[in-house]
Amino acid sequence: MKNLLLTLSATTALASPLLAQDLEKDELTFGFIKLTDMAPLAVAYENGYFLDEGLFVTLEAQANWKVLLDGVIGGQLDGAHMLAGQPLAATIGYGTEAHIVTPFSMDLNGNGITVSNAIWDEMKPNIPTNADGLPQHPISASALKPVVEKYKSEGKPFNMGMVFPVSTHNYELRYWLAAGGLEPGYYSPENVTGQIGADVLLSVTPPPQMPATLEAGTIYGYCVGEPWNQAAVFKGIGVPVITDYELWKNNPEKVFGITAEFAEQYPNTTKAVVKALIRAAMWLDENDNANRMEAVEMLSQPEYVGADAEVIANSMTGTFEYEKGDKREVPDFNVFFRYNATYPYYSDAVWYLTQMRRWGQIAEAKSDEWYDEVAKSVYKPEIYLDAARALVDEGLADEADFPWDSDGYKAATPAEDVIDGIGYDGRQPNAYLESLPIGLKGEQTVVGTEIEG
Repeated sequence: MKNLLLTLSATTALASPLLAQDLEKDELTFGFIKLTDMAPLAVAYENGYFLDEGLFVTLEAQANWKVLLDGVIGGQLDGAHMLAGQPLAATIGYGTEAHIVTPFSMDLNGNGITVSNAIWDEMKPNIPTNADGLPQHPISASALKPVVEKYKSEGKPFNMGMVFPVSTHNYELRYWLAAGGLEPGYYSPENVTGQIGADVLLSVTPPPQMPATLEAGTIYGYCVGEPWNQAAVFKGIGVPVITDYELWKNNPEKVFGITAEFAEQYPNTTKAVVKALIRAAMWLDENDNANRMEAVEMLSQPEYVGADAEVIANSMTGTFEYEKGDKREVPDFNVFFRYNATYPYYSDAVWYLTQMRRWGQIAEAKSDEWYDEVAKSVYKPEIYLDAARALVDEGLADEADFPWDSDGYKAATPAEDVIDGIGYDGRQPNAYLESLPIGLKGEQTVVGTEIEG
């Protein structure tokens, strides 16, 4: 019956006057990783928004982020739910080289940092408590520092996991560690482990494998998106110590990535895809998240995230559970449309590039103009606004919901919205790098195991 309804929806859509434009390609395959922030893709499919645009979309889960990126570059996938760092890294030639663009940002926030029960027990004496006896949040990595130092004195490496070298999770985990006085390590052209000079050794683990890897003792903690932090709580094997909302309020997360060639060859198709994704994001956030439980049921299906609905709901519906029973209100843990979440801001791109430079993935100093040029070559707000305008004209979206007059840069993030009290202005990337106590700045480079310059 579901397939019949979708077919009828497609027939209606194809006959609609809203589709006066010609789609250059109407059969598409999009990739994703099993995380709750792939939700706009699932919703656009399940609610028929792709079909409303005359698009016949297949969604395919991918084994890991590299396989996903290679699929988009090789053409097996027409587009994908991507780490924001992936289009940027590919475009500047860090790792696999290809010009990838994004006309749509998938979400804000949505990640957490979890440690094993044993590490949590060692951290707790270093964490102040509220009047109710529960730990005060946000929890600084300074509470972890004595634990890491103890392990080091015993000759034991302190291992933590993140999902990919250019992932938000890598940069957020590094940011949290550095803000607490711990060195997360550097990259160099000759050594891409990211562990040069590290107090904490970070390595890649695919998101769904995080809890099992933690339970096995291979890593002592990790940074990942949901539902894999809450999964650790439900399994009784770990404790999330901080969400990225607490690390940097309303930070940018995933993007929808396509090749520049796809965008150029299929402009009408690209616009139609973005229209469907905007509608999905609107639905996810409308009426104060009223549709979130319905979205949770969608995502719990095995073809999407495949985790228990109860686990997904723990964060998707406006709460977040730290220790078992310590559930707190975090209404903006997952944001899909509010605060212009879907608009691909240049300043978001610049932040990712500054973190690549901070940790040595960008080996040499770059000018502020370079950051701006790269951001504009990858993030495509003009495509986004074209799609948004069409939705407004069709009566499917409100004019007031889009930043029509933006120059692509957000207002500077105030210091109080970031855990280390250091604000961020995307228009001044080098000044921002200079303001961070740990990390490369100016003309510094990593040579061997030393920072020079």
